[in-house]
Amino acid sequence: MSENATSRGLDAQGCIEREGSLARVPHAFRPVVAAARDRLIEVFGARLDSAYLYGSIPRGTARVGRSDLDLLVVLREEPSEADREATRALGGAVGKGFAQIDGVGILLYSRTRLLSEAETYDLGWFVACLCTPLLGEDLAEYLPRYRPDSVLARETNGDLALLLPRWRQRIAEAENPESTENADDARRPLVRFMSRHLVRTGFTLVMPRWNGWTSDLAEMAEAFGAYYPERAEQMRAAAVLGYEPTGDAAVLHSYVDDLGPWLAEEYARVHGVKAPRAQMSPCSTR
Repeated sequence: MSENATSRGLDAQGCIEREGSLARVPHAFRPVVAAARDRLIEVFGARLDSAYLYGSIPRGTARVGRSDLDLLVVLREEPSEADREATRALGGAVGKGFAQIDGVGILLYSRTRLLSEAETYDLGWFVACLCTPLLGEDLAEYLPRYRPDSVLARETNGDLALLLPRWRQRIAEAENPESTENADDARRPLVRFMSRHLVRTGFTLVMPRWNGWTSDLAEMAEAFGAYYPERAEQMRAAAVLGYEPTGDAAVLHSYVDDLGPWLAEEYARVHGVKAPRAQMSPCSTR
């Protein structure tokens, strides 16, 4: 394996290295992580199989007052609606208690779902490569090593065409608030979310050719642009908005009317379409 490949998030065997660690959590966010850990134990007790951090906090790149706390919670059985409500309440309580974070996002799944054959190259990869163990057994022990190949590309982000109608609905709902100010507030989270999703999808489109992994949006956009120069500026702009979103409605419409449909069609042409799931997976919604 060349030095260049190793620098792209791969180990000496060409497999994706796990990103993040508890040691990288910035000092300002450690009380937040500790509070979330304690609350998870209180809420789920022995039903909790394991819990993970993911995103900028365990990568050590979080910004005070701007970054979310992202958690994956795994239960020993299928989560109930009561479990989901408890998770929402937990996230709301932690989010209100710490000014360092801009909200809490929690994904909730069962151990069986995460280790199922259907999820090996989606949720399984997510756990093994993008999640940092926080509580309980590390399920990565039961999962394979992953390479940045076309199978991984297809099973993580090969469902964009299915998502676009839902995105259009969410945009429409955000366009009818009580005031223009509220409209900007409603659209800003959508711009952030959709920008990040499109940049990550653009990156996984070229990931097998680029031969590596990164979670940095700017680096993802540059990797994509090397193979699709005609769309490079759009992707670079989306990467910027993924970190610093605006409430511009025109941006959202350009995503669902131009960049998104083109990307979905090209993705299907190159890698095929993601196998159907009973529910959306985090690689498609985060």
